[in-house]
Amino acid sequence: MKLSALAFPIWRRRYLKPLVLAFLALVAYLSALNRGQSLPWAIAALLSATLITGIAWPHWLVKRLSVTRKGPQRAQEGETIAFQVELCNHGRMPRFMVELVDRLPFAGASAGPLTQGEKTLGVVAYVPGGGKRRFEVPVVCEKRGFYRLGPVALVSSFPLGLAEARQNSNGGVQNLTVYPNLFNIMALPLLGAPSQMHRGGYILPEGAGAAEFSGLREYRRGDSPRHVHWPTTARLNELMVKEFEPLASACLYVVLDQAQDANVGEGTQASFEYAVRIAGSVARYACSNHIPTRLIGEGKQAFYLSAGSGEHHFQGILDELAVVDADGTLPYAKVLQDVATDCHSGETVVAFLSEPAERQAATLQALALLRLQGAYVLAVVFERNTFQAADTGGRDTTAATLAGLLELGANCLQVRRDDDLVKLFNP
Repeated sequence: MKLSALAFPIWRRRYLKPLVLAFLALVAYLSALNRGQSLPWAIAALLSATLITGIAWPHWLVKRLSVTRKGPQRAQEGETIAFQVELCNHGRMPRFMVELVDRLPFAGASAGPLTQGEKTLGVVAYVPGGGKRRFEVPVVCEKRGFYRLGPVALVSSFPLGLAEARQNSNGGVQNLTVYPNLFNIMALPLLGAPSQMHRGGYILPEGAGAAEFSGLREYRRGDSPRHVHWPTTARLNELMVKEFEPLASACLYVVLDQAQDANVGEGTQASFEYAVRIAGSVARYACSNHIPTRLIGEGKQAFYLSAGSGEHHFQGILDELAVVDADGTLPYAKVLQDVATDCHSGETVVAFLSEPAERQAATLQALALLRLQGAYVLAVVFERNTFQAADTGGRDTTAATLAGLLELGANCLQVRRDDDLVKLFNP
C-alpha cells in the first residue's frame, strides 16, 4: 500500500494525460459508429492526431541530437564552478524546446544524504539543422567527495506535454573531486620530538637553531676542534669541549574518528564534516611549515599516510580527505591504542572527540596511553548536543571530557555547530 502511494504520482504524471486522451478518442469513434455523422468522425480523427503528435513528436525532437558538457575536474567545497555545454543537431531539420538534464550527485547534498542530484542545465528553444548551441552553466559544489557526473540527458515533451521523451547518451560523463573547504591557521601549539631530529625532510621549527648549549665536558677522540672551549681549557690546562643538546623537531599525527555513531548532524553541518575541515586545515599549516604530518583513519576502507611535508604530500592528504566518510564501526579508543604503538616520543597527536558518552572513558584511557608513550595531545572536542537537530535528551558529557583531557595535560579546543573555525583556531 505504501509503495503504491509513492509510485502513483509518477505513473499519473507520465501516463494519465495520454490515457485520458486515448479514452476520449475511443469514445468519439464509438459515437461516430453509432450515429453515422461526420462531426463525431472529425472529432475522433482530431483527438487521434493530437495523441499521435503528442507522443511521436517529442521522440523525434531528441533524435539526432548529441550533447557534451566540460568542466573542471577539481574544486573546493562551496566553490562555484562553470560547465561549458554544447548541443549539436546532426539532423537536417531544426529542433525545438529541448531540455538538458544532468546528473550532479553533489547538488542538494549540503543538507543531507546524497540523492540523484538531477539538475536542469537549460532549455534550448531552437537548434537549426546541422547547427550547434553553446552556453555556460554555473554550479555550486555543495559537498566534498568524489563524483561521477553525467550522462547528460535530452528531454522533451513539446508541443503538447502529453508524453516525455528522454535520450540518455554518454555525453558529459566525467569525474569531479570536491575537496573540503579549508581555513587558515596561523599557529598551532606543537611541541617537538627529539628522536625525529635530522630524519629525512624533518626540520626544526622556524627560528630555532640546530642545537642548544648544555655544558662542558672533557675532550674525547673524534670531537670537533671547533667545539673546544679555549678559556676553560687554558684555566684547567686540559682540553674541554662544549656539549650541545639537539632541539626538538615538531611532527604531527592526525587521527580521524570514522565511527558512524560518533558523527552527529546532517550534511555539511555534521560533526564529521567539521573534523575533516579541521584535519585538512591543520595538515595544510603543517605541510607548508615543513612539519612532518601523518594521517590515519579506520572506516570501511582503512587508510594511512606516512609522514611527509610539502605541497605534494599535502595533495595526497587532500585526496584522502575528499572521499573519507563516517562509515566505520571500530571504536576510537582502539584506533588510538594502535596509534600509541606507532607514535614517536614527542609527537603531537591530533584527536577528534565526538563519541557517545558510553565510550568516552575508554577513549580517555587510550589518550592516557599516548601520554605514557611520550606523545602530546591536541584534542578537538565536539559538543554533540549542538550538532543534533532536536534535543534527544542525552547527557552532555563535554565538561567531563574536557576535565579528563586537562588532567592528561592535553591542549583542548571545544567546537560547537556554526562556530567560526578561523576565530577558534586563531584567537
